[in-house]
Amino acid sequence: MPLPLRSWPEAAPRLVAVAGGRAPADLVIRNVRLVNVHSREVLDWEVAVAEGRFAYTGPDAAHCIGPETRVVDGGGRYLIPGLCDGHMHIESGMLTPAEFAAAVIPHGTTTMFTDPHEIANVLGLRGVRMMHDEALLQPVNIFTQMPSCAPSAPGLETTGFEIGAEDVAEAMHWPGIIGLGEMMNFPGVINGDPQMLAEMAATMNAGKTVGGHYASPDRGAAFSAYAAGGAADDHEGTAEADAIARVRNGMRSMMRLGSAWYDVESQITAVTEKGLDPRNFILCTDDSHSGTLVHEGHMNRVVRHAISCGCDPLVALQMATINTATHFGLERELGAIAPGRRADMILTSDLRELPIEEVFARGVTVAKEGKITVECPHYDWPEEVRRTVHLGKELRAGDFEIPAPAGANAVTAKVIGVVENQAPTKALKAELPVVDGVVEGDIAQDVCQIALVERHRATGGVVNGFVSGFGYEGSMAMASTVAHDSHHMIVVGTDRALMAKAAMRLGEVGGGVTVWKDGEEIALVELPIAGLMSDRPAAEVAAKAQRMVEAMEQCGCRLNNAYMQHSLLALPVIPELRISDLGLVDVTKFELTELIEG
Repeated sequence: MPLPLRSWPEAAPRLVAVAGGRAPADLVIRNVRLVNVHSREVLDWEVAVAEGRFAYTGPDAAHCIGPETRVVDGGGRYLIPGLCDGHMHIESGMLTPAEFAAAVIPHGTTTMFTDPHEIANVLGLRGVRMMHDEALLQPVNIFTQMPSCAPSAPGLETTGFEIGAEDVAEAMHWPGIIGLGEMMNFPGVINGDPQMLAEMAATMNAGKTVGGHYASPDRGAAFSAYAAGGAADDHEGTAEADAIARVRNGMRSMMRLGSAWYDVESQITAVTEKGLDPRNFILCTDDSHSGTLVHEGHMNRVVRHAISCGCDPLVALQMATINTATHFGLERELGAIAPGRRADMILTSDLRELPIEEVFARGVTVAKEGKITVECPHYDWPEEVRRTVHLGKELRAGDFEIPAPAGANAVTAKVIGVVENQAPTKALKAELPVVDGVVEGDIAQDVCQIALVERHRATGGVVNGFVSGFGYEGSMAMASTVAHDSHHMIVVGTDRALMAKAAMRLGEVGGGVTVWKDGEEIALVELPIAGLMSDRPAAEVAAKAQRMVEAMEQCGCRLNNAYMQHSLLALPVIPELRISDLGLVDVTKFELTELIEG
């Protein structure tokens, strides 16, 4: 297990002695082709490690070897820096920080910059501190960004807890806080909202980085105003022009490949074709569920994808290592194989396919041939964080009825339109039938019901609407307490009685995801911690999540990673149409709107 890491100044005397041949290294790796991300070269160099840091990198480390030095023959393979994820949410993996780390370490991820704004909406500053504290226990580097927006859209949703400027200022003194999480309330910044500007000011006064989130196609004055507010990066771009606009305005363009967000291919042409400086581009995942982590990978998957999109392998590696470290002010600490940096590195036999054959963190082998070789310690989560689903009453089919205007035989209703592999939705309209005074969905038009069930304050509130794009058929319902970012409960279905049963089932198990078909539950993923995460191993959670995906397919859904689409339907900061506990939200105008026209 890697020992607690001493700071560079504390370790410097020994690092200098090892590099100068006056003291033996703890580890020497020979016979490798070292990828130098500072110079973008592949060098026939060797490395020597002491105190969990690189002491020497150069042609011959023989002078660093003593009787107790561990010497590793790299077999002529490439030695690359450990991979960094520049923006992500651990909760999206349905796992606690410890289990998330255990899942991604074998894939070569040794550094993560995480924004726990999901748990912030449920448990407030206390929940953030729990995530932060478990993160610091891990054998790899997990830095925490203090969430900025809980609620994400004030006045348009109600959260379990709210985050204010005073919370941000307090968190800036915690040891693992690296900056401010994504500033999702971009209209607030653009309009000079005092709280949003105060949060950003508190972060910059602490000398830390402000994360961005500009989910709008407007690259004019509004975008300029947002950039002027202090956001240092943005991961919401979906087109080449978005990436170009970010870097031209002094921001880093973060290009994401998550479980459902495929935004690298459409933006990386800014580098591969337009020739922009690649050092201002960063790769990230944003949201990856447990199935992706177990079966496909993490940052290694993103790097491989960037290469397949035409990016030079060395440039792609820069985007997942040194670029990320530099952005967060950690270039002298990690992100490269160079003296003084943390000895986080990977042995791989191919720079394009990137098989992760051995992973080192702080100079210790933490994974080999896809298997983790160290423990990832758990935080002692208190029992009350496993009881966060408060419905207030027994829900019944009638709670999910949508009354029609008096005398109507049909209505024109606004419908949330799901877009495959993208976070934005479409604001659609549909002519829907009325039966016995109740507006019905229409499977023939691919329109079913959606409901937002309040679960923080036991109000018993249910807001109903319609959604299209899932392709559901027959009698079914799906409910989830993962409902970015307020994390109430989203229920989607074609059968109101089953919608009620699904909601009550999640109240019974303390949160998670459940799928029902023809009167029976056919999949359940228990997520008892804040209704967001499980502290069970990733493979176990992934197996249940895979069963959930299969269950959605049994109900007619053919979308790629449709669960991720489901979980974002209550996020009123991404256009165009969303649902919240206060009603239907027109995100193009940032205002509540009526479900039924006329």
